[in-house]
Amino acid sequence: MDFAAYRRWFAEVLERIDAGAVEAIADLFARARAEGRTVFVIGNGGSAANASHFCEDLVKGTLRDFDRQRRLKVLSLTDNAAAIMAWANDEGYERVFVEQLRTYAAPGDLLLAISGSGNSPNVTEAAAWANDHGMITIGLTGFDGGALARMARHNLRVPIDNMGAAEAAHDVVFHYLVETLCGRFAHEDGIPPRS
Repeated sequence: MDFAAYRRWFAEVLERIDAGAVEAIADLFARARAEGRTVFVIGNGGSAANASHFCEDLVKGTLRDFDRQRRLKVLSLTDNAAAIMAWANDEGYERVFVEQLRTYAAPGDLLLAISGSGNSPNVTEAAAWANDHGMITIGLTGFDGGALARMARHNLRVPIDNMGAAEAAHDVVFHYLVETLCGRFAHEDGIPPRS
């Protein structure tokens, strides 16, 4: 497949994403900001990189006026390498996210769990703990959604059996969310639109 064919194929992947589910996630993030809740983001491998990138974009990219706007509190649990290695070494890799949630999370906070397969044990354990402790769980998956799609209270699945395409589509969704939330937050905070 050449790039032109790949581009057409990927556009078809994006067309199959549930736009209503994307907008529902935007609403959850807006509500979290309004209520002063924290959004925690987790994932492995490429999804860990997406978690870090999305966290940074949500923290900074949703603001137009750094001095006057209220901020969305977001923390990527993929970024504390020492904590991840300590929990993995002492208790097992499946505990690396749930133990951080036990330290930082409160009922009403959001957990955005990213897993292409939906079956990563550290992600599903964190989602199960979050559900049991009053958090709002959002799963971003690919393939058939796996266990995460069944357990997350809100799920967005990219219906494709290709990990790279699923991760890239997640990234497109993330950039859309940042763009739309930036506009919403500016409006809520009385910041003039961009000229």
